Amino acid sequence: MAGDVSLQCQTDRPLYPVTGSDQAVHVLLEIRPAEIESFTRTPVNLCLVVDRSGSMTGEKIDSVKKAVAQILDRLGPDDYISLVLFNERSLVALPAQNIQDIERLKARIGSLQAEGGTSMSKGMQDGLDELRKHTGPTRTSRMLLLTDGQTWEDEADCKHLASECQLSDITITALGVGEDWNETLLDAIARNSSGRADYVDSPEKIISNFEDELYLLQNVAIQGTSASIHLSKGVTPRRIYRVIPDIIDLSHTASSDRDISVELGTVDKQNGQTLLLELGLPARPAGRYRIAQAEIAYTVPGEAPVSESVTSDIIIQTSDNKEETRTREGAVMNIIERVTAFQLQLEAREALATGKLDVATVKLREAATHLLDMGENELAAAASEEADNLENQGEMSSTGTKKLQYGTRKLTQRLSEEG
Repeated sequence: MAGDVSLQCQTDRPLYPVTGSDQAVHVLLEIRPAEIESFTRTPVNLCLVVDRSGSMTGEKIDSVKKAVAQILDRLGPDDYISLVLFNERSLVALPAQNIQDIERLKARIGSLQAEGGTSMSKGMQDGLDELRKHTGPTRTSRMLLLTDGQTWEDEADCKHLASECQLSDITITALGVGEDWNETLLDAIARNSSGRADYVDSPEKIISNFEDELYLLQNVAIQGTSASIHLSKGVTPRRIYRVIPDIIDLSHTASSDRDISVELGTVDKQNGQTLLLELGLPARPAGRYRIAQAEIAYTVPGEAPVSESVTSDIIIQTSDNKEETRTREGAVMNIIERVTAFQLQLEAREALATGKLDVATVKLREAATHLLDMGENELAAAASEEADNLENQGEMSSTGTKKLQYGTRKLTQRLSEEG
């Protein structure tokens, strides 16, 4: 129903200078579900797809059992739960079902054991099959994928299955435990499904990660969300990021000559979603201009789901008064600074992958400086340490790489919480 979602646009300057060439315009697009005093949550359709290869033995599989048991306690009679375990084969340990006999389900989970190798795509396929039994706009569907290792010779299949999930309005949260999993693959899985990926640095944190994921799932306000930005003549797309609830570069899937279009998946009532656009503005005389129109399309789930959209014009003003155009919008610049730190560590990894160790080292040193300026001392130290590793050993550590990648991705989370 109209009014369920607000869309606010804010540019990085109140006034832009008149120039003789292109200049960058940064725009925040804030997507916020309307505040509802009595929020009625939509039933969930959740499938846990869990690695049970031999490397999960011990504390990891024990934490998984505890986490799944706690999820069962927090689901209601209208929710659906399924559990798929994978090693070199896949096992549907709990077919999709309502929560009825919790103690029986817990006993079944308590008997799980870890053994064998890793073939993630088989588990994802079974998970998708279970979720499809109950997908639809009357409930929110999600696959929670957990692994601690490398999958064998089926990465392309995993990415394809993630794209299939998106087509069925199923988002994937992909969690990697420890040091030996492939962050590039998990990021692709999350991106292809309009979901997210995260780093669980110790087994005991599996429980809190599962709890957090269920909380967000139970607070989804809209789903099937997409953003379309229609650019005025001469305005060019450069980059687009999701910056809240976390930082994801969406640029490579987003742009054409005159339009930007991205799938955003679900939006929860706590965080909303915020996008950061970087656009190229051609030389313009002093004046007021509409440079783009943003449109957010979405579905409000429930017993009577409704598809709606909301639009907002992106307006800028140019001035030939140099003093007036020096002012910058602090909230937007704060976001840009955090995105810059994230982008620098990303560029460092890309440079390293092509053998440009000197470039990668410089990027990490720059990232460390930005992080120190933000008061992110622990991440700054990690960036400096990895720069030293490059200079002394010619490579970054697995732990440091993941810490930087997922730590800088969360730099905007506190801003969302404060907002």
